[in-house]
Amino acid sequence: METGELACEKRATRPKGQNNALRRSGRVPAILYGPTTAPMALAIDRLELKARISVAAHTRIIKLKSSAAEIDGKHVIFKDVQRAPVSGEILHADLYEVDLNRPVRVEVALKFTGKAKGLANGGILAPLARTATVECLPLEIPDSIEVDVSDVDIHDVIHVSAVKFPGNVKPIFDTDYPVVSVLPPTVAEVAVAAVAEVVEGAVVEGAPVEGAAAAPAEDAAKEGGDKDKAAKKPEGAKKPEGAKKPEGAKKPEGAKKPEAAEKKKK
Repeated sequence: METGELACEKRATRPKGQNNALRRSGRVPAILYGPTTAPMALAIDRLELKARISVAAHTRIIKLKSSAAEIDGKHVIFKDVQRAPVSGEILHADLYEVDLNRPVRVEVALKFTGKAKGLANGGILAPLARTATVECLPLEIPDSIEVDVSDVDIHDVIHVSAVKFPGNVKPIFDTDYPVVSVLPPTVAEVAVAAVAEVVEGAVVEGAPVEGAAAAPAEDAAKEGGDKDKAAKKPEGAKKPEGAKKPEGAKKPEGAKKPEAAEKKKK
């Protein structure tokens, strides 16, 4: 296991609010502790700490560099890192001192290799665990544990007891939990496959025949149009203003008055 170095210094814990002032100056508060080490408050440059954490998987063991003799040369691992919920900035770090000659328990990432046999039959690879707890010497901590899934078929499961751990790395578990499996295809995928197998042009029972629905739809549209026309009055159906007598209704010229009227006039 490769080791890295991290510069740090002791910090004051009083007065109250010292941590906020420390963060504004570009440093991060941290704590160092271990089985033989009393807790000590540290201050670490934020950018250097961020860079070291990003490559911690390859340099899990960190060697501290400090002007303080009680800190300089100690080997530690990152036990916990607190981040701001929104920005993700590092707020605090816990450093755990380790003895290079004594085993430690740590979480190691699982790396799945190979192509599962069940994938050829439409199965889905389903990792059930992402890390495993192991115990080993600090300098023997692996970067990751490889899990070969080449022989895993649908419904097969690999348990942690079947995983091959390298060297003197010992897995720690109470129950033989599953690590990875291959699930069968989903119902949706089966339905899609069934539709794809239907012969082009074949009539499916219960399905409308092409063109059959067009005629009824056309008739329905026509019928609906006739009803609409009947419901509406024609534009010329308005009652004419001031009904006029037909021109032929005039009194004919030369019409004679009654004889009685003529005698009275004389």
